[in-house]
Amino acid sequence: MAEILDETDLQILKTLQKNAKLTTKELADAVHLTPTPVFERQKRLEKKGYIKKYIAVLDPEKLGQGLQVFCKVKLKQINHEIADSFVHRIQRIPEVTECYNTSGAYDYLLKVRARDMKQYQEFVLNKLGEIESLASIESTFVLSEVKQTYGIHVG
Repeated sequence: MAEILDETDLQILKTLQKNAKLTTKELADAVHLTPTPVFERQKRLEKKGYIKKYIAVLDPEKLGQGLQVFCKVKLKQINHEIADSFVHRIQRIPEVTECYNTSGAYDYLLKVRARDMKQYQEFVLNKLGEIESLASIESTFVLSEVKQTYGIHVG
């Protein structure tokens, strides 16, 4: 059973989702506590797994990875060995930034970043194309990003 978090814990999580670079003092000011209890609460939230890690969100356009594609993958057949093999290969492909095992018409949904269409074509031919269990893919190209939330709704 999940631990019940109090309002202060939830406020710490909400605040850190907006800016994980805050110092303990700045975080304490934001949640109206002193630094020591905020530090202890934050460490507890980390230890219990509520906070998985702290990251910097990079600008893909500025880094030459402006093309975003959602790639739906169907495998020829699926069992534990085939699924494990597919997942292991996908985890080693840097262009794939996210991968989800899904239900429905496709087995996996990949989020892929590329410089341009030519690089994406190379990715499809040289990386996905080498996976023997692959039956089909369907690519959906992102025209514009309407909403992107890095956090989750808390409380």
